[in-house]
Order: sequence, then C-alpha cells, then structure tokens
Amino acid sequence: MVSSCIRHCRSHKTRLHIGQLVKDTSAKLKQASETDYDNNVNASKKIADAKLAKDFQALSANEVDVSSDKTQEQQALLVEARRQDVLLLDNEISFNEAVIEEREQGIQEIQQQIGEVNEIFKDLAVLVHDQGAMIDDIGSNVENAHAATTQGRSHLAKASKTQRSNSSLTCLLLVIFAIVLLIVLIIIAA
Repeated sequence: MVSSCIRHCRSHKTRLHIGQLVKDTSAKLKQASETDYDNNVNASKKIADAKLAKDFQALSANEVDVSSDKTQEQQALLVEARRQDVLLLDNEISFNEAVIEEREQGIQEIQQQIGEVNEIFKDLAVLVHDQGAMIDDIGSNVENAHAATTQGRSHLAKASKTQRSNSSLTCLLLVIFAIVLLIVLIIIAA
C-alpha cells in the first residue's frame, strides 16, 4: 500500500511537472508566434512558427491524462485541457493570419507585375503608333519617287526625240551643205 501511495504521488508529481512543462512550452511558442507577427518577420517563418505551436498544442492536448480518480485533479486537468484548446485555437488563428498575410503579399506582387505589364503595353502602343507614322512617310516617299520616275522617263523620251530630230536635221544640213559645195565646185571648175 505504501509503495502504491508513493507511486501515485510520483505519478501525480510527474503529471504536474509535465503539465507545467506543456504550459511553459505552449506559452513560449505562443510568444514566439506573436513576436513574429509583431516584428514583420518573413511570412514563411510566421507560418512555420504558428504551425509548430499549433501542432504542439494538438499533441499536448492529446497527451493530457484525465483518468485520475480525484475530482479536483480531474477538474484541474479539464481546465488545463480547455486552456490548451484555447491556446490551440489562438495558434490556429495566428497560423491562418500568417497564411492570409503571405497570400496578400502574393496578390500585391501580382498587382505590381500587372502594372508593369500594363506600362510595357503602353510603351509598345506608342512604338507601334510611331512606326505606323514612319511607314506612312515611307509610302508617301515611294509614291513621290514613282511620280518623279514617270516624269523623268517622259522627259527622257522627249529628249531622245529631240536629239534624234537634231541629228536628222544636222545630217540634212550636211547634205544640203555638201550639195551646195558641190554646185559651187562645179561652177568654179567650169
């Protein structure tokens, strides 16, 4: 009976010691999670810390032994279990807030990238408009060059006709001059 009583006392002390360790660890994990949230720590670290606290709370809540014979001890363990459930919910809330914050940062990055793409498209629209004006100028210059070439061709045809006419006239004048010279020589020789 004495050994049973000693075992029961040791068991009770061990449970109380474990309960205190769980309580202290839970408090420290919650404090670390809250410190992460307040100090603008990396979102993935916040999530990891909140998950660790949540997992610890779930594990320690499952480990609480409420099968003691004494009513006062059962009530204390029930109160501790409920407190741990509240801590578990707090840690879960912290975890969810960290996930929400990470998603919000992702959404902000996407919004920024969409803004940058919008600016690129605006710049591209300006370039296309400028290129369109240059193409219109090139088209106009091609039309002007075509008209000038056609006009030059007609001038060349006229010049060619005039040159042929001038060469025919020159040949005619030479023939007339030769005939006149021949008549003059015949008159002189006779």
